[in-house]
Amino acid sequence: MADGLLAGGGLGSEAMAPEPELPGWAAEEELERLEKGLFENEDSCSDCSDHAKPGSSLQSFVPEGKTHFPEMFQTSQLLFYERFRTYKDLLTSLLYTASEVKEFTAEFLEKVLEPSGWRAVWHTNVFEVLVEVTDVDFTALKAVVRLADPYLCESQVSAFTLECMKELLDLKEYRLPLQELWVVFDDSGLFDQTALAIEHVRFFYQNIWRSWDEEEEDEYDYFVRCVEPRLRLHYDILEDRVPSGLIVDYQNLLTQCEESYRKFLNLRSSLSNCNSDSEQENISMVEGLKLYSEIEQLKQKLKLIENPLLRYVFGYQKNSNIQAKGIRPNGQKVTHVVSSTMTTGLLQSLLRDRLCPEPCKEETEIQFHSDPLSAINACYEDILVHGFCFKFRYGLPDDIVIEKRGKGDTFVDCTGADIKISSIKFVQHDAVEGILIIHRGKTTLENCVLQCETTGVTVRTSAEFLMKNSDLYGAKGAGVEIYPGSKCTLSDNGIHHCKEGILIKDFLDEHYDIPKISMVNNVIHNNEGYGVVLVKPTIFSDLQEDTQDETEALKVQTSGEGDEAGRVDLEELIQCATGKMELYARAELSEQVEGNCEIVNELVAASTQKGQMKKKRLSELGITQADDNLMSQEMFVSIVGNQFKWNGKGSFGTFLF
Repeated sequence: MADGLLAGGGLGSEAMAPEPELPGWAAEEELERLEKGLFENEDSCSDCSDHAKPGSSLQSFVPEGKTHFPEMFQTSQLLFYERFRTYKDLLTSLLYTASEVKEFTAEFLEKVLEPSGWRAVWHTNVFEVLVEVTDVDFTALKAVVRLADPYLCESQVSAFTLECMKELLDLKEYRLPLQELWVVFDDSGLFDQTALAIEHVRFFYQNIWRSWDEEEEDEYDYFVRCVEPRLRLHYDILEDRVPSGLIVDYQNLLTQCEESYRKFLNLRSSLSNCNSDSEQENISMVEGLKLYSEIEQLKQKLKLIENPLLRYVFGYQKNSNIQAKGIRPNGQKVTHVVSSTMTTGLLQSLLRDRLCPEPCKEETEIQFHSDPLSAINACYEDILVHGFCFKFRYGLPDDIVIEKRGKGDTFVDCTGADIKISSIKFVQHDAVEGILIIHRGKTTLENCVLQCETTGVTVRTSAEFLMKNSDLYGAKGAGVEIYPGSKCTLSDNGIHHCKEGILIKDFLDEHYDIPKISMVNNVIHNNEGYGVVLVKPTIFSDLQEDTQDETEALKVQTSGEGDEAGRVDLEELIQCATGKMELYARAELSEQVEGNCEIVNELVAASTQKGQMKKKRLSELGITQADDNLMSQEMFVSIVGNQFKWNGKGSFGTFLF
């Protein structure tokens, strides 16, 4: 399944080049062309014919290998809208269940598929062999075949002689799955629809269909719920719009879910054969419930990745195995200088201003490097860099510009205990992943400029991030993503022209506290969505009534002070211990103050609700008296003097999932 997800078809398939954005009139012409069935791809592979065959609207290709197979239809490079239109027309009538997919597919094939008279290559992971189709069993989605004359076979092993192949076909009653057949090219155009129909079936069962779909029911139809998001994910992967780590996560989750579902089906089958009063059945039922719960959780995670919005809202645990080198074995500190040449005057200035500002009590080792990456690789207890970056320099940010070009990993991954980055401008080009991720330890970013391409800075659980006097802009996701259990301090920064300014994540299924956040004198402006958005599960809404009385008491007291219009003097302290909170604030009644207070109140409410949920879970486990330390959120939040201007949806919002 994973290979199909990336390759998009199987035999003869290639990665698809991304298509440029089209203006409205051009898009309409493109759709008209698709509606006429002219499935041409300008970026065809080198094996494809350079011109369309007479009478046929499809291209052809010659299979690689020693065996000289005839040309075959090239259908694996269909565009997104070609597949989208076909599946939509076929499956939109499946309103609540996928159990009728096979029946609808059979009806579709019966209308467009030639029942006989065409040749195909039977393609498996072990061999390819040329066959002739004599009939089609539409209900079973199988073709009745016979070996073609002359006998043509390409095999990875030498055991597949003509006699062996006849025996294999005899065991299969000469009936082969349609999705394993690649139609031989015919320039008359008579078999174009046959080739396309088989391609749609093959692609559907390789990349769209899941074995558990048949048992799912939902208020949305099957096409909207499953087909469209999975199809979009497939093409997003082909067009390099999805980070490589997220693709690996998705494939692993898919494999886990398929394996768990297989175990669940076997267990359910064994239960039907057990004595209803047997002890074994009771044990099996408990195991079945555990498997069912595990499958549901895996399916929800798959759906988050399949959804184009949620996959970036929630992110993924990338490079969880990244480890810093730690302390240098001999314990000595080393200063790394990146410079191919250096004058004596510059060296003296460097020693005076940066390396030895005070009389040195001990000798310091200095290592010179020709490029930043080699300097980083020589460091201990430092940052992991993909592309070019270095730990520190001095000067203005625009004096030192580090660019990251091309798709791949994150620009900078921080894992050290205490990292400082200052006076650097980071610029991304054609990126897929974020510009800076703090996995663990403490990272300080000061007097820097971050020109983002995808997401900006991500602060993972248990990590600490301090950013001050810096400018961040251009992120297609959030400028700063703050995970549960982390600590983030933002002071005197500009965060602007991003999809969202700051995104605070609160996962209920993760047993982490609300992050500790300090935001002081930041200017958050011109973002497409909210200045600050809190992401939390919809299950919190079920607790709203239980916590309403507590959150009502958490009102921010404001008062005017002097004639300083537009100035903000707000000091807020929130401490949550044993389920109780106290909030103090002083500020003018202004738009900026209201934005600060709104963020504080929502974080307080979310923390209270999470505390209620923890109590509920402990109660379900039979723990009626919770330890005060266990229930304490120990949250400190300082939201002071921030300005929110011209954000598309306002200062603050909440996203429920």
